[in-house]
Amino acid sequence: MDSQAIHRPRNLDWKRAAALLYGDWGTSKAYVIGLAFAAAGHASLPIIGAVCVLTALVGYNYILVCRHFPDGGGVYSAARDQSRLLAVIGALLLVANFLVTAALSCNSAMHYFGVSAGQVAAATVLVILIIGGINFFGPKHTGSLAVGLMVPMVVVVVALILLSLPRLSTAHLEPPRGGIARNWQFFVATILALSGVEAIANLTGVMKLDPGATMDKPCVSKTARKAILPVAAEVVLGTALLGWAMLSLSGAHAPDPVAHRDYMMRFLGQEYGTLMFNAGVGKAIGAVVGLVVGLLLLSAVNTAIAAQIGLIYMLARDGEMPRFFTRLNAYGVPWWPWTMATLLPILIVLVTGADIESLANLYAIGVVGAITVNLGSCTFNRSLRMAWYERGIMGATFAVLFAVEITIAKVNHGALFFAICLLGVGLSLRTITQRRAGLRTVTLRREIAARVAPETAPEFELQLETGQTILVAARGLTPVLRFALEEARLRQGALYVLYVKELAVAMPGLLQTAERPRWQDDPAAAAIMSSMLHLGARHNVQVVPLYAVSDDPANSILDLAATLGVDILMLGSPQRRRLVQLLKGNVVTEVARNLPENIQLVIHG
Repeated sequence: MDSQAIHRPRNLDWKRAAALLYGDWGTSKAYVIGLAFAAAGHASLPIIGAVCVLTALVGYNYILVCRHFPDGGGVYSAARDQSRLLAVIGALLLVANFLVTAALSCNSAMHYFGVSAGQVAAATVLVILIIGGINFFGPKHTGSLAVGLMVPMVVVVVALILLSLPRLSTAHLEPPRGGIARNWQFFVATILALSGVEAIANLTGVMKLDPGATMDKPCVSKTARKAILPVAAEVVLGTALLGWAMLSLSGAHAPDPVAHRDYMMRFLGQEYGTLMFNAGVGKAIGAVVGLVVGLLLLSAVNTAIAAQIGLIYMLARDGEMPRFFTRLNAYGVPWWPWTMATLLPILIVLVTGADIESLANLYAIGVVGAITVNLGSCTFNRSLRMAWYERGIMGATFAVLFAVEITIAKVNHGALFFAICLLGVGLSLRTITQRRAGLRTVTLRREIAARVAPETAPEFELQLETGQTILVAARGLTPVLRFALEEARLRQGALYVLYVKELAVAMPGLLQTAERPRWQDDPAAAAIMSSMLHLGARHNVQVVPLYAVSDDPANSILDLAATLGVDILMLGSPQRRRLVQLLKGNVVTEVARNLPENIQLVIHG
């Protein structure tokens, strides 16, 4: 094992992963069935069924993606194996997805809350500003709201299905009309049931490993499968049955394709509650449905803004975006990514006039484009070991999604203009960044490229002498470093010096990319590591510098202590009078609570 590798803490079990996935994917039915009814009327059930079939196929394909990319299988990570440019294009399409997700989900939430039509745009802008302001202080518990609202949302969906089951009917269904081309356009217009599925691939880097897997050979196939299958089943069955329930209403209870399009689930709760009980109970059920669905939609807004910040920061850290995008505020949140993630969705709301259909058109080109790039990259990546039928299914799904993306670009000029503008600005920033960094595009023959490929370099392994190993976590040149060096010399063991830079930003996918975070680039870390390497050389102590960037320092310290198998973990305080305050701190408390029994904990002051 390379002792200098940096791993993210793998503490996300399948239940929490499923809840985080559902917080984004599960909200799609809130507007999909209304859009389908507005597009095709009572002939929309076959369209909804086709979208559900494609959704199930995409869910299956993402189980395969998660299996092959246990350290983060989002579009950026998956496409990098094929081309850095393709990876950036996929990431920019995902940026478009997050931007419109925030705008569309917030707009839809206002309709579910019952905000009057004239006030929806202003309310949407205000709420996005508030949620963006909250993210200024870091997304430490971004997923908590989604996890807490998953159960109420599932209860609401099941309750609506149970209320409608006795009245499901085929009497008002109509066969598809208008020919294949027109129905294909209806299908493309309701493709939003795919929204949110990309989230699960970005979570594999922090998922708990499968039994028998190790940090050196990670595998999260079982964890990912258990997270995706129940959510995919709920999304597919829930969307299909609620769509059928919508088309079973008749007479005075029938939905209006214009008036009820934007809050169809609330309408279904009110009407079926009235039919089952009375108007008062129906109105109360509708209000509860509107509240639960609206809150989950706001959670999706929060998740989209946080993911947007993390994605732009990751691109900047990898040298694909300007370096000043990595500048952090006092809470560890990147200034420029936060500003863009908050203001650009507001700009989209103002330009589209807060119209859900217009937002949905912009949304589809981003989410479908990102999924298409991901599945296409995996399909043509021959290094991924897949059975012939798995690659065949993935290739067929990619072909359908590619056709959908081309159709959107052809028939929806607004969406095409939006995508071109975003890609143009993003790729221009990338070119300027690389020029300023002195990078140029060079074409090499395969033989020459093979000689300089990273995998041809020999692996560097530390040959540690027999003795107890020590890991010391330090935030500055404090006395604990001297004490740790003395102990390492006396015990004739290696000394690991760890510096954890706290970063309050949600990072999608793999934390260590091709450009791994380096302590040499951090002035505070460099001062510590240089001094300790010099002192270690003077006193014949093997010093191994470790540098980690994390939004959870305690988990990073615990993960590295367990991974390295150290005998002693040391934490310190610059002054003894601060030791009591340190002992009360979250980091020390969390480390002490979860540190394995075989590792000694020394707190020095």
